[in-house]
Amino acid sequence: MNGAVPKQETATLSEGSKLPDDSSAIADQIVAYRRHLHANPELSHEEFETTAAIRRWLEEAGVRIANRYTLRTGLVAEVGGLQEGPTIAIRADIDALPIQEETGLPFASRSAGKMHACGHDFHTAAAIGAALLLKAKEHELPGKVRFLFQPAEEKAKGAAQVIATGALEGVSAVFGLHNKPDLPVGTIGIKAGPVMAAADGFIVEVTGRGAHAAVPEAGIDPIVASTHIITALQSIVSRNVGALDSAVVSVTRLNSGTAWNVIADKAVFDGTLRTFAEDVRTVVRGRFERIATGVGDALGAKVQVRWLDGPPAVVNDAAWAELGARTASSIGLNVVEPKPSPAGEDFAFYLRETPGAFFFFGTSGPEEWHHPAFDVDEGALPLAAEFFAALAIDALGELNG
Repeated sequence: MNGAVPKQETATLSEGSKLPDDSSAIADQIVAYRRHLHANPELSHEEFETTAAIRRWLEEAGVRIANRYTLRTGLVAEVGGLQEGPTIAIRADIDALPIQEETGLPFASRSAGKMHACGHDFHTAAAIGAALLLKAKEHELPGKVRFLFQPAEEKAKGAAQVIATGALEGVSAVFGLHNKPDLPVGTIGIKAGPVMAAADGFIVEVTGRGAHAAVPEAGIDPIVASTHIITALQSIVSRNVGALDSAVVSVTRLNSGTAWNVIADKAVFDGTLRTFAEDVRTVVRGRFERIATGVGDALGAKVQVRWLDGPPAVVNDAAWAELGARTASSIGLNVVEPKPSPAGEDFAFYLRETPGAFFFFGTSGPEEWHHPAFDVDEGALPLAAEFFAALAIDALGELNG
């Protein structure tokens, strides 16, 4: 397909919703917000105009900005707190990716080489929609809902920045969602336990000794050493990870040499490790280092392994996942148990601080995340806003006992 997606009809909130009956106005509004964000993407740590737009939209709706939590980009907002009660948090990521858009949409990116190819514009608009819906019921909320509009998720840095401001202090539960192109609109994936993987990177430097290609015996070939190491690394998962566990070790790049007749003195390869359990992550990383240095040593090469620590696995609290499923069912969503995704997500850092859950929201997308033709069916947007708002109400009710 060429990536062009026909205009979608906008869904309305389901019958029997516990939220105000102004769904069509909210739907049109947040679709407009999403399209504005989509047309004006900003990369991680550069989300200045995005932050300004979110602030403007929230302030226009009377939603208060929690300026005590200071972020360079991104912001924290709050609804409720007029009655004594607990605080829960809802997170939306706001950054885009360095990808040239190929959707053909009338509101496609206006910035060359930048695109909302992961749907963070959808997440942000859904959270704003939830804030608008909850604002209309603010006097009835038995507690407070804190909205975390987080920068730099694609760099796996933003969650830690938000946490450092103290925005999770006093929060009893934290929730987030990610659009899921392979789930249909009206469907939500909810699962207790691991739902997204720990995502680590590695860089391996193999140092040999340069020589003329005609006399390889005079040198130590780092390319030969690297290829032997890479081959040996493929035994880690098959021989060190149990059948009921999982891991992925992928070498994605190998660089060496400057000329066809010269054996280089160095080669560098890198890639990624994905795991769902912390003990498996530890075992695989240890085995990786022993194989790399051991094979290199056997071939006379010096090997240095450097890890690029990514976010840990996203692990849902069972009780909050169950509440999410009850809420989703109550507003007419189809609840399914999804397969865990090997992609990484820095929402994991919130769950290390506070229990909560992360959900996959069906968007009937034409392409997967990070594809130049990625898009969402906007009919899912008001449903996501309603889910966030209904979940906030149910979570506060649960915490109040």
